[in-house]
Amino acid sequence: MIRIVIAEDQGLLLGALGSLLDLEEDMEVVGKAKNGDEAIELVKKIEPDICITDIEMPVKSGLDVAEELRDHKCKIIILTTFARAGYFERARKADVFGYLLKDSPSEELANSIRTIMKGRKIYAPELVDIAFNKSDNPLTEREDQVIRLIADGKTTQQIAEELFLSYGTVRNYVSIILEKLEVSNRIEAISRFKEEGW
Repeated sequence: MIRIVIAEDQGLLLGALGSLLDLEEDMEVVGKAKNGDEAIELVKKIEPDICITDIEMPVKSGLDVAEELRDHKCKIIILTTFARAGYFERARKADVFGYLLKDSPSEELANSIRTIMKGRKIYAPELVDIAFNKSDNPLTEREDQVIRLIADGKTTQQIAEELFLSYGTVRNYVSIILEKLEVSNRIEAISRFKEEGW
């Protein structure tokens, strides 16, 4: 019997997914979590064979779960609506066994679980295309440092102090970053930077 923990913050989807997998003769859902923290706790406590996790969840994301459980014997499968290069890259680095999209047919999920139990990895074809067509980071090393500090919630003044630059220089870097990423504000810049996996 393949023992499964599911982590999904949308209650309806969590229930439906659990019911579908419980219908499979060789599978049993042994735990359900509504956020990343609960998922990690359940995996450590129940020791399932598989943990299926969404990416965007409260407290800790599915990618946080995958990274934290990387050396655990439980095989992690990401099941998400997001086919984004950055997410996929991070999931691969966390050594997940599967990265599947929610709009796949349910029998495909069950078959993927069986294949993964045999030690193989399965990635949605759309993700492989994205990974190979990924664009290069257009930012210089210094611009990269600036956007990472912006993503950490630092103000222009704090960035200037941390990087030993003047306030005006940091503002210039921010303008260049927005222009290079073809976005109109810092939030869009961070979002694009993460989605591209830079």
